[in-house]
Amino acid sequence: MNEKILNDIAVAMVAKGKGLLAADESTGTIKKRFDKIGVENTEGNRQAYRDMLFTTPGFEQHTSGVILFEETLFQKSLAGPSFAELLSSKGVIPGIKVDKGAQPLAGGGLEETITEGLDGLRERLAKYHAAGARFAKWRAVITINDEAPSDYALHVNAHALARYAVLCQEAGIVPIVEPEVLMDGDNSIEVCEEVTDVVLDSVFGELNAQNVLLEGMILKPNMVVPGIQCTEQASVQEVAEATLRVLKRRVPIAVPGIAFLSGGQSDVLATAHLDAMNRIGGFTWGLTFSYGRALQAAALKAWGGSNVEAGKTAHLHRARMNGLAAQGQWDKSLEKAA
Repeated sequence: MNEKILNDIAVAMVAKGKGLLAADESTGTIKKRFDKIGVENTEGNRQAYRDMLFTTPGFEQHTSGVILFEETLFQKSLAGPSFAELLSSKGVIPGIKVDKGAQPLAGGGLEETITEGLDGLRERLAKYHAAGARFAKWRAVITINDEAPSDYALHVNAHALARYAVLCQEAGIVPIVEPEVLMDGDNSIEVCEEVTDVVLDSVFGELNAQNVLLEGMILKPNMVVPGIQCTEQASVQEVAEATLRVLKRRVPIAVPGIAFLSGGQSDVLATAHLDAMNRIGGFTWGLTFSYGRALQAAALKAWGGSNVEAGKTAHLHRARMNGLAAQGQWDKSLEKAA
């Protein structure tokens, strides 16, 4: 493990004004997205869609890296080079989703899950590194309900995240550690803050126990928000303050950066929350985005299977908006002008 190389990559991933594009939808997930716009879920269409995103002129000014699905890492762009080569030529770091998805947790509470994919991971990481991937992502899913999260679910998911992270670093790959507290329920923002606090405490306890190099990783957490079914929603400022409160309490300053997931928030709201946190400031990490749907939804709709230029325009706009938010320089009037 070369600690300097890992730290250099991690720092580059959260460079000021840049964030991560999560384009790592599984074949099943992207089918759901394609179904909404009437596009058949074929390998060719998936290739064409990702090519549209990755060849958007200027998106690299706001995008430090792209999380790829395994199929995409080994695919060629429409112009010939591999997608990993295409991204690298633009100064964008290729990454890879390595987990195998969340499965029901045996012995856990209602709707609790454990993320699988550790078996054979060491060998897969060597293959991914050879293909050009320099960072990876593993998502753990934490549910809030009357029975969850249980201590058991917190422990096994934190342990798996740390095991994945140390294997990545052994392979020369920066791990994105993603413990996502879901926003699907009717819980208040206060409950989300409490759960996020214990989740991060558990995760960093395991990362330290398993000798993960904190300087060579990126944290990808949820923002502290009320459940979408909660009758009392929070203001942008309340979300920003609650999220920073937890992060400042639990995330060591050795971690180079935090790249938020959007977790089902609307495009503009995810941008507004990120902007508000960067305006508040008072932290040492790079604070940026690692958005999937919140970066892609507008581009996917505009593309519609064939309108490449419209898709690129929509993609560039959202990348630019979030690049500004990562610097605390976004304004809602810029959305209306688009």
